[in-house]
Amino acid sequence: MAKQKALTYQEAMTQLEAIVHDIEHEPLDVDDLSEKVKTALSLVDYCKTKLRTTEDTIRQAFETEDED
Repeated sequence: MAKQKALTYQEAMTQLEAIVHDIEHEPLDVDDLSEKVKTALSLVDYCKTKLRTTEDTIRQAFETEDED
């Protein structure tokens, strides 16, 4: 199985924006809507994790610098 390229934060946000646009402007049946909502929730979780990880990395960098 081929390894999937890691998603960047910007790519996740772009996908989220596209999903929101589709939900707001396109007629969707229940199955499509359900799938888009599941995908959006997964992308939101990914973005939150990415932001927390970045925040922790920055915090650790400043704490390390303060110790020097």
